[in-house]
This record gives sequence, structure tokens and C-alpha cells, in this order.
Amino acid sequence: MKLGIVGLPNIGKSTLFNALTQAKAEAANYAFSTVTPNTGVVTVPDARLDKLAAMYKPKKKTPAAIEFVDIAGLVKGSSRGEGLGNKFLAYIREVDALVHVLRCFEDDNVLHVSGRIDPVSDAETVNLELILADMETVQRRGERAAKMIKSGEKRYAEEAETASILLGHLEGEQPARTCPLTEAQRAIAREWFLLTARPTLYAVNIGEDMLDIPENELPGVAALKSLAAKEGAQVFVIAARLEEEIARLEPEEKAEFLNDLGIRRSGLERLVEASYSLLGLISFLTAGPEEVRAWTIRSGTKAPQAAGKIHSDLERGFIRAEIVPYETLIEKGSMAACKELGLVRSEGREYVMKDGDVTLIRFNV
Repeated sequence: MKLGIVGLPNIGKSTLFNALTQAKAEAANYAFSTVTPNTGVVTVPDARLDKLAAMYKPKKKTPAAIEFVDIAGLVKGSSRGEGLGNKFLAYIREVDALVHVLRCFEDDNVLHVSGRIDPVSDAETVNLELILADMETVQRRGERAAKMIKSGEKRYAEEAETASILLGHLEGEQPARTCPLTEAQRAIAREWFLLTARPTLYAVNIGEDMLDIPENELPGVAALKSLAAKEGAQVFVIAARLEEEIARLEPEEKAEFLNDLGIRRSGLERLVEASYSLLGLISFLTAGPEEVRAWTIRSGTKAPQAAGKIHSDLERGFIRAEIVPYETLIEKGSMAACKELGLVRSEGREYVMKDGDVTLIRFNV
């Protein structure tokens, strides 16, 4: 699963990417310093694994992971090829969700493409370019479907209707993700890989000197939250430059630094968790002397398909899943104790997995 880091040039995208991945991507004071997207895999913080590792003392501990892609800055006119627009719009089509970075810090040494700090205006500029690109896609699809209606195939009429609804919505400068469509129409639209259909998290990049300012008193953040609420997006405030410095520290130094700041967890940890949730993902857990591991699945996944994440044979020969909630296992102290108390459930093919299910798959191939 991939999240694309997008936004205008010079607002801290590569700095945030470096902090997340410690990949040391170029972060320069000029537009389009990122040409080819940088990619990096980031582990998802999960304190549950530490406690399970203490219980089982495994040879290996494996957290869940997601991939971040640092995409070059978009500018006004990107949908028409301005800047490096068309090329990078194509990169956005390859990701599953967006972290839209917005600048809220003042720095005379880092130029802003519009010459002023206004996160709402910046968000609207980028969103409009994505909407314009989607309008072109939808219009092209709709025209093609309209020509094919005479073939008599029902799907072309459905595609033409879906395109008409979406085009009207986009023309109102609203993202595709908020368009009221039926499930059948949403299935059609998914095949079009619309940019504004992707779940979005707005990451407001602030300076270290702004950490003590309440969120809603930061320039433009209250208005941005109002905008985000209308389009089903989230808002997250983070000091990317500071987080990049924190990420370079050794674990003990990091803990001491955060303690001095009066912070229990870094902004990066919280951002990764928010990004994981944004993708509609949850983790089920397996635990034993060989390995303690978090397995990534989509919310709503049934037990056989979850088993398939471990190995295809487990899905093919699935019999049942033996499950105990993580909290119950920790409370009782061992799997044996949970079994003695009848707290380990036997679930079949229709069971929908829950976040934190500690799972043993029974199968036969």
C-alpha cells in the first residue's frame, strides 16, 4: 500500500519524507528539486508487538509496514502540463492515498511559490489541479461510453451515467471522493483511477517555534479543518524539520529529547498511524517462539483471506481461525491461560477480522 506525499514546491515534502524514512532525499530551496519520486518503506509503530515479544521471546519481531512516495511539487497549471505537471499527475495515480503537505511556517530563506503563507489557498490550488485532471479523464470516459451505447451492452449506459454525475460534481470544484454514487457506480469509477478519489490527509508543516501555539490558532488551520470536513479529509499538524532531527537520534537520545519537550510520542509515529488508518488498514497478530508479527489487511477482511496474507496454502486449506483479542491475552498472561478459561474463540470462514486479533490458523492442504 502506497501513500503519495504531495503539495506545492518548497513546503517541506522531502523534509517530511526524510523524517519518515531517513532516506536523505534531496530537500532544496528551489522548485522541482524532486524530479523522480523517492520511495521508502516505513514500519508502523505498534507497542503490542513489544509486549508480545516480552511474552514469547521470539527470534524475530516484524511490524506492519507501508510505503511512502515523495512526489514532485504541483503548481498552478499542472493539469495542463505546467511545471512538471502531467508526469507527476501520473505518479499520483499509482498511490492509494495522499498526504497533502501544506506550509504554515515563515522562513525568509525558503521561498514560497505564491509569496505568502496561506495553507487553505495552497490546498485549493493543488486540489483544483487534481480536479481539472479528473474532469478530463471523466469527460473522455463519458464520451467513449456514449459512443458505445448503441452496441446494446448495459455497462456502457452505466458508464455514461456515472461519468455525467461525476463530471457535474467535479465542475462544482468538489473532489470525486465526496460524489454521491451507488456501489455499482463507485466500482466503475474505481477503474478510472481518479486523483481526487483517493483518501487524503492534510499535513500542516509548522516551525519548531510554533509548537506551543494551539492548533486552531495556527494561521489558516481552523479554516483548513472546515475545508477538510466538507471533503472527508483529515488534518494533522507536524513540525517536519524538527521530526527529521528527532528521527536521526539514537533510541535513548530520542526518548530523552521527547521527554524534555513534554511529548510522549513523536509526531512521525502518530502520522504513520494516521496514514495507516487512512488507507483503511488494520493489523492482526501472530505470536510464537519463532516470530511475533503484525499482518496488514483491509478493514472488513474475512478470516480465510487474512490467512492468505500469511501464505496462500493457509487460505486454500482454511479450516478455522483460533482467535483471542490482544487485550485479553495480555490480561491473562498466556495463551494457555486463555484456553483454560475458554477465551480462545474458534471462528469460521465468515468471521470478519478485528484489529489486534491474536490468531492461529488451522488448515489442511
